[in-house]
Amino acid sequence: MKKFVAKRLLINVVILFCVALIIYAVMRCMPTSYIENLAREKASLPGAKSYREWLDQLNELYGMNCGILEGFFRWLGNVFRGDFGESWEYNVPVIQKFKDVIWDSFFLGLVSFFLEIIIAIPLGVLAARKQYSRADYAITVFALIGVSLPTFYIATLLKYVFSVQLGWLDLYGKVGRFYDQLDTFGKILDVAQHYIMPVVTLTIVSVGSLMRYTRTNMLEVLNSDFIRTARAKGLSESKVINKHAFRNTLIPLVTIIGGSLPGLFGGAMITETLFQIPGIGWTSYQAMTSGDIPFSMFYMVFMALLTLVGTLIADILYAVVDPRVRVN
Repeated sequence: MKKFVAKRLLINVVILFCVALIIYAVMRCMPTSYIENLAREKASLPGAKSYREWLDQLNELYGMNCGILEGFFRWLGNVFRGDFGESWEYNVPVIQKFKDVIWDSFFLGLVSFFLEIIIAIPLGVLAARKQYSRADYAITVFALIGVSLPTFYIATLLKYVFSVQLGWLDLYGKVGRFYDQLDTFGKILDVAQHYIMPVVTLTIVSVGSLMRYTRTNMLEVLNSDFIRTARAKGLSESKVINKHAFRNTLIPLVTIIGGSLPGLFGGAMITETLFQIPGIGWTSYQAMTSGDIPFSMFYMVFMALLTLVGTLIADILYAVVDPRVRVN
């Protein structure tokens, strides 16, 4: 196992390097350029220098007066020194801006992820155990609703019911208007109240696919020969399901769960925008559309790193779930 992990780590370093190079090249070739927009803005001022003069000066100031490969290795050298640069769009260090917005997205992703696991896996197992029953049909309809309906429709529906009609929750924002006047416990409750609808939205749109995936894999396991053998031995149905069938169902589920790691930090751009929560999803979208290369590079390389780590964790968990993997 140690040899396998060491080999995968070396491969991941090479992959991360190639991914970072591709991301940097794409960012440099994007039609939206923060420097060009800034040069046009400064050139339009009364008595200002020409656009070309401003463009040359700003390219030198921001370190964009070189080729893609040279610029990438400059960025990589700064990264090795722990310097990720300053965000052009937000005029603060990249790390500082990341710390300011990541926890809102992490809270949304973490709570919705736990709700997704708690809801989807038991309902998927139940649907497989009671195939073609009313419970199976009801769970399937619920899963298809979550998969089919877009995020903005579910968010709009929740806001219409719980904010417009019932008046229980605020339509937008992270905190209420009287947040500063509350004590510590009141502030916690106020933030939690504002996060109810975003969390429910993320849970609904994500729970359906995992539920269907669990049901499909559970049905495949239940039709296996070793399950029929376990039943023929006289084992109770609960023991057959929980001890034999579900353990084998966990193997493909580990892939889904391991791949969910980037989602905890990746943010939910649509949901955060609809509910006006300044998370990492909305922030990174604004940075990319404005051509903010330092922040976009940090965010996308960070997401690539999480994807590689999540895949490695999933591979290691295979050995925990299935001892045959350790033998192989």
